[in-house]
Amino acid sequence: MPDDHVSSKENQIPTNLRLLMIIEEIAKLGVSVRPTDLIQTIGLPKPTIHRLLQTAEAEGYLQRDIDGRSYSPGDRLRALAANTISSERVRTARLAIMKGVAEEIGETVNLATPDREGMTYLDRVETKWPLRIQLPRGTQVPFHCTASGKLYLSSLRSNTLSGVLTANPLKQLTEHTIISPDELRDELSKTRERGYSTDNEEFMIGMIAIGVPIPSPNGRLLATLSTHAPVMRCSLEHLMEYLEPLRNAAEKLSGLNEDQ
Repeated sequence: MPDDHVSSKENQIPTNLRLLMIIEEIAKLGVSVRPTDLIQTIGLPKPTIHRLLQTAEAEGYLQRDIDGRSYSPGDRLRALAANTISSERVRTARLAIMKGVAEEIGETVNLATPDREGMTYLDRVETKWPLRIQLPRGTQVPFHCTASGKLYLSSLRSNTLSGVLTANPLKQLTEHTIISPDELRDELSKTRERGYSTDNEEFMIGMIAIGVPIPSPNGRLLATLSTHAPVMRCSLEHLMEYLEPLRNAAEKLSGLNEDQ
């Protein structure tokens, strides 16, 4: 791209919008982004791009990846996204959808979003049964042994997934937890193919769960919708009979995001 074209495009972008456009582009792509990618997409000069990236990194909106050259969302940007999703008007409609499917299933329903160290429960609707498993809003659970976490892992690109699975040893929380990266890859491949995930007492003895994705308008995994139950009341096979209403609810929740 000729330098004069870049300069011309730079003059068309208001100064106070440039950093927002960079953050928007990185959030939209959903993968680590290098400055050269942004130069081509946004049309700002290389020094300007680098300066804005450094500012966003210093303020916690972006973070530099391990290669030292790529950038991805930082803590403040993830918090901003979660707070936006949790705005009162959106949450009212979201809880109505979740309550409907929770009543149909008869078990607790959870909405979770991916964070740096695991899945965070953004919302939940409790079962009316007196016997329930307490995992309140804000609880963070591991990726590798939960229905929501495995669903998220199954959406990652191969090289990103490999990095996640080999960064640290997978913790064995129960006798059913998959701690072999190769075995977990096989499980995630099955999850990807069938479009739903399971937790067969892998996170907690006595608890089973299934989960389905809530996609963003561009098809990326935005969040997960899952339901869990104690095994003394419900088998995994019985819980899977509710996959269809769970998927229908996830589609409605995805539609709420499109309306924003």
